[in-house]
Amino acid sequence: MKRISVVFTMVAMLAIVLVSCKNKENHKHDTALEHKEHEHGPDSEHHPKDGKGKHHDGDRKGPPHGGDRKGPPKGGSPEQTKTIEEIGGYNIGDVATDFNLKNIDGSMVSLAGVENAKGYIVTFTCNECPFSKLYEDRLIALHNTYAPQGYSVIAINPNSPENEKEGYAAMQTRAKDKAFPFAYLVDEGQKIYPQYGAVRTPQVFLLDKELKVQYIGAIDDNSKSPEDVKVKYVEEAIKALQAGKKPSPNLTKAIGCPVKASRG
Repeated sequence: MKRISVVFTMVAMLAIVLVSCKNKENHKHDTALEHKEHEHGPDSEHHPKDGKGKHHDGDRKGPPHGGDRKGPPKGGSPEQTKTIEEIGGYNIGDVATDFNLKNIDGSMVSLAGVENAKGYIVTFTCNECPFSKLYEDRLIALHNTYAPQGYSVIAINPNSPENEKEGYAAMQTRAKDKAFPFAYLVDEGQKIYPQYGAVRTPQVFLLDKELKVQYIGAIDDNSKSPEDVKVKYVEEAIKALQAGKKPSPNLTKAIGCPVKASRG
């Protein structure tokens, strides 16, 4: 009996030691969590992860606060998905109505007023869209190359001036900073872009001398990297017109930010 009592006493002491160790370990873990929440806030890095260590959809994605936004603009895919019929506006072969819009220098610009015109590169673009910014240098080069040949870039900002960054003063600043060699017009009242059926910035409507729409769509096939462009749609369309031919393709999907209509 004495031997059994000794064994029982040893087992009891071992159990007490194990419980004590377990309690100390839990205390350390709780203390660490409390320190982490105090340092980073209660919501930091506590989202559940799947078996591969990736965060679930509830986690925050995208650029850091205050950083530049990369990739598609807000509002979904940057690719135009509706057909011309669904959008409305001009089809290939339609004759565009002339306009008379205010340029950043205060003058009024119409297509009829462009001297020695053989066609018009009517481009809907804006100040803030990252895709428009990516194409600014290419539009400048396009104008400098083809304006002497009778095809000038006529840029129109279709966005609502409710956003001051897209307003007239901001357009003047942007044009000055980039030294635009072409007209940059404000679509006052947002009356022109619906006539054309423009839905993205940038989006080109190439007109011939008679104002017939000969090409609608993107400037080229690579918005993000000019060095990797394989097809320069607008240039090829101009060359086709110069050769007395019809552009092919004459319609491509515009890649860019949705036109921002007025909320009023």
